[in-house]
Amino acid sequence: MMDPFDRRLLEAIQQGLPITPRPYAAIAERLGIQEAELIERLAVLRRQGLIKRLGVIVRHRPLGYTANAMIVLDVPDRLVAQIGGHVSRFGFVTLCYRRPRHGEQWPYNLYCMIHGKSRGRVLQQFQQLSDSCGLRQFPGEVLFSRRCFKQRGALYRSCHGGDRALPI
Repeated sequence: MMDPFDRRLLEAIQQGLPITPRPYAAIAERLGIQEAELIERLAVLRRQGLIKRLGVIVRHRPLGYTANAMIVLDVPDRLVAQIGGHVSRFGFVTLCYRRPRHGEQWPYNLYCMIHGKSRGRVLQQFQQLSDSCGLRQFPGEVLFSRRCFKQRGALYRSCHGGDRALPI
């Protein structure tokens, strides 16, 4: 059973944090608690698995980063954590994660995103990544974005009489 206050807290953060030097303090004030208590409640919700993560969504296209490529690789399962760890250390890699393969049609299990201002620059960065991490030995593809989808965090809805919040 979710605490009614925690439900209000999730509703308060799901549209994003206010752009202010102390966003948690602003939300805490709106909810009538202290900033430290709000931060602790968020930590508890994270430990319980009700919040997976808190992160920034950067709208990269308005900043001039219009050449965006998802690199997909078929890395042996025993190496994927190690290779992913190396790949994620590069500053130009904005996402790096593992996903299950989907048969022969989609054999890839390691994904990383590179945002750049030109395709040439993204390909140079991928070359650097390949050389440094030994990626040439793994089958893969460089998939450039053709369109931009709406970027947002999770939205929560109440269900079962309001006793739980589920991501939608």
